[in-house]
Amino acid sequence: MRLYRTRSALRWLAHATGHLILALLIIWSALAIWFSPLPSAALRLTIAIAFAAFGIWALWLSRSRRVWLVFAALFGVLLIGWSAIQPRMDRDWRPEVAVLPRAYISGDNVRIVGVRDFEYRSVDDFTPRYRERDVQLSHLTGVDFFISYWMPGPVGHTFLSFIFDDAEPISISIEARPETHEGFSPLGSLFKQFELIYVVGEERDIVGVRTNYRGEDVYLYRINTTPENARRLFLIYLKRINELAGRAEFYHLLSNNCTLNIVRYANAVGPGSRFDIRHYLNGLFDSYLYQRQLLDGSMPFDALRRRARINEAAQAADSAEDFSERIRAQLGKRS
Repeated sequence: MRLYRTRSALRWLAHATGHLILALLIIWSALAIWFSPLPSAALRLTIAIAFAAFGIWALWLSRSRRVWLVFAALFGVLLIGWSAIQPRMDRDWRPEVAVLPRAYISGDNVRIVGVRDFEYRSVDDFTPRYRERDVQLSHLTGVDFFISYWMPGPVGHTFLSFIFDDAEPISISIEARPETHEGFSPLGSLFKQFELIYVVGEERDIVGVRTNYRGEDVYLYRINTTPENARRLFLIYLKRINELAGRAEFYHLLSNNCTLNIVRYANAVGPGSRFDIRHYLNGLFDSYLYQRQLLDGSMPFDALRRRARINEAAQAADSAEDFSERIRAQLGKRS
């Protein structure tokens, strides 16, 4: 009797899993059609609904093998069309992501063009401004980690700044690259909706726009690493920046995003880390770094986190030339 019940439970589980896979296949197909490049929203919605309705009928209501084969053929056509969608360089980009940076490396010297340094009056009112930065690898001494929250919760945006002993930090933020008519959509990012960009900028722009104009809560931590590892990480970033300047890629929420790429590059520099759910719930990523002893361990994490919030310092600094120095003034203080 026990063996019979076990077999029945396994058959039920296999049956339920099969139905779940088919349901996910139909949902994915409908969303892929909705987010496709077809120009008309009405047409995309009509085709998506029709495909989903036909899929439900073919897979669950019809008992005809021929109907099932027709659905399989339509799904194959959809996959061919999906694979034909390629990232592009020539879209009508939003001004914040309109310029791809590029790095030129000659021995110890690095020149980066397309360094963003916008002058903001509000979130939507700003003067675009780009600079060239010349730095030397031998003067790169460390890495700082930022986490920014546009709303309370376990998800945020993470990015790094590279610290030099003779120059202002260089901030690099891995982001989606929306067009002028788009805002960021996490769901859309799963369906080839956005290209990828590494925004290189001054901290009074990359950090200041978040703290002073978007109203995001921003936290700053010094990473425990050696100058040698910081330089290796910086060179990995520069290589990726140049790759994207020559060949577009899609941003993907689950495989090609801000935090996963930080983890990927950090693993290339030092001992690799195992999967951790905080790689995806990146609003908790600072606790992950603390647990791995990559942050200041001289105080409890809660105290370190209170000290790490830089909103008041950033708002007081506004767009001052010493913005970077002023947001770090509290890092050496005990909470």
